[in-house]
Amino acid sequence: MASKMMGMQPRIILLKEGTDTSQGVPQIISNINACQMVVEAIRTTLGPRGMDKLIVDSKEKVTISNDGATILSLLDIVHPAAKTLVDIAKSQDAEVGDGTTTVTLLAGEFMKQAKPYIEDGINPQVIIRSYRKATAYALKKIQELQVTVKKDDPAEQRDLLKKCAATSMCSKLIAYNKDYFAEMVVNAVMCLDTYLPLNMIGIKKVTGGSLTDSQLVAGVAFKKTFSYAGFEMQPKTYKSPRVLCLNIELELKAERDNAECRIDNVKDYQDIVDAEWNILYEKLDKMVQSGAKIILSRLPIGDVATQYFADRDVFCAGRVTQEDLNRTVKACGGTILATVNNIREADMGHCELFEEIQIGNERYNKFTGCPKAKTCTLILRGGAEQFIDETERSLHDAIMIVRRAMKNDSVVAGGGAIEMELSKELKSYAKTIHGKEQLLITAYAKALEIIPRQLCDNAGFDATVILNKLRQRHAQGDKWMGMDITSEDIADNFVACVWEPSIVKKNALTAACEACCTILSIDETVKNPNSNYKAPNAMPGM
Repeated sequence: MASKMMGMQPRIILLKEGTDTSQGVPQIISNINACQMVVEAIRTTLGPRGMDKLIVDSKEKVTISNDGATILSLLDIVHPAAKTLVDIAKSQDAEVGDGTTTVTLLAGEFMKQAKPYIEDGINPQVIIRSYRKATAYALKKIQELQVTVKKDDPAEQRDLLKKCAATSMCSKLIAYNKDYFAEMVVNAVMCLDTYLPLNMIGIKKVTGGSLTDSQLVAGVAFKKTFSYAGFEMQPKTYKSPRVLCLNIELELKAERDNAECRIDNVKDYQDIVDAEWNILYEKLDKMVQSGAKIILSRLPIGDVATQYFADRDVFCAGRVTQEDLNRTVKACGGTILATVNNIREADMGHCELFEEIQIGNERYNKFTGCPKAKTCTLILRGGAEQFIDETERSLHDAIMIVRRAMKNDSVVAGGGAIEMELSKELKSYAKTIHGKEQLLITAYAKALEIIPRQLCDNAGFDATVILNKLRQRHAQGDKWMGMDITSEDIADNFVACVWEPSIVKKNALTAACEACCTILSIDETVKNPNSNYKAPNAMPGM
C-alpha cells in the first residue's frame, strides 16, 4: 500500500519546462573552455610584434586594432561566462588604459592551470582560496620591487613619463613613431590641471598627410562649423581678441505650428514683423557693443546675424559642440551665457591669437596663447580612416598611462621581467606551505609565465630557450631581466627603459584573479526559456 502511495506522489517541478540547466564539474570545465576560446582570439595581439585583427560589424564598418578591450567589445560573445573576460578588459581600460590583452591572457591562463585540478576532484573553493593568497603575495612583492621616481625633479619626471608612454605604444601601429608621439602625449597631459581630466584633451582626426604631420595645439582647435554666405567676409585672424561663448539662437524663428494671430490691417502685420527683427538686432547690437571679436554659440547663428557680424569685423560660429565650447571656456576663461543682457568683462574670455587654418581638406578654428590653458587639442593625420582610428586608440592608452604615472610615480620593468620575478618568488613561497595550496600556488606562478612566453611566440622566437635563460638569470638575482625583441635575446629592461607604471600590473593581477575566481565558483547555469515558449502539454488558453 505504501509503495502504491509513493507511486502516486506528484512530480515537483521547480523550474518552468524548457529551462536549460547545467551543473557540476562539467559546467565549470565548459565555462573554462569557453573562456579559453576568447583568449585564443586575442592571444596573438600581445607585445611589440603582436598582430592586428580586422573586425567587420553588422553595419559593415571595418575596425583594425590590436587593443584587447576594443577587440573584445566588438566580438559578439554570447556565452555568459566568457563575457566576464570582456568586462575585466573594459575595467582595465577604464582604470589604467593599458594592459587589456595582458589581463585577459592572465585570467585565461589561471583557469587553464586550474582545469586539471578541477578534473581531479579538488574543490573549486580550495583553488579560489589559494589563488587569492597568491595574488595578495604577488601584490606585496610588486610593492617591494617597484622603483619610485622623484617628483621634485621635473626633468627626471618628464623622462619617466616619456618612457612609460613609449613603452605603451611599442605594441601599436604607431610604434615606429613612438618617440614623436610620446613627447606629444606628455606635453598634452602636462597642459591639464591637477585633476588631469581626460575630457579636456580634444582629439580631432583629419584624413590625409603623414603621421608626423599630427600636431598638438596648446589650447583649443575645432572644425569649422556650418556657416552662411556672409561668413567668408569675416576676418579669419585676430590678435588678443575677446571671446564670447553663448547658448543662444541668433536667427528668426519659424512660427509655431497651429499658432494663430488675427490682424485686420497691413500696419499691424508690419509691426509684428518689425518687432521680430528689432528683438534680433537688439541682441546683435549688445554683443558688438560688449567689445567681443569672436562669438561662439552652441545653437545656430542665422544668415542675418552672420552678415551683421561680418559688416562689423566680428567672427562668429554657430552649432559649436558642447564639448568644444566647454574646452574653449576652460582655456580662454569667461562663461557660457544664456542671455546677452548686462555682458560683463568677466563673462568674456581672452586669447593671444585666433586664426582659421587649413589642415588637409578641412578648416579649423584655432585658439592659442590662452591665459587659462588647462586644455589642449591633438590633431591627428594619416592615410586611411581606420589607421587614424587606431592611432587615436593608441594615444588614448598612452595618455591614460601617463596620467597614471603622474599620480602614481612608481614603475616596474616590462617585457615579461616583472612576471618572471613574481613567478620565481611565488614558487619559493609555495615551498613554505603544505598541502594542496602548495600545488595551486605553484600553478599560479607557472601561469604568470604566459606573458613572456606569448611575447616570444608572437615575435617568432624559441620560447623554451628564452624562458630557460630568464629563469636562470632571475634565480641569480637579476630581477629586471626580460625579453629584448630587437636582439632576440634577454636584457635588463629597466636599463633599457622598458618601463610600465606598477599600477598597471597590480590592477591586471587583481582583475584577472577575480575573474578566474568568479568563473571557478559557478557550478550551475540556469537559462530561462523564451517568453514565447509553450510547454508541450499545456492546456489551451494557458
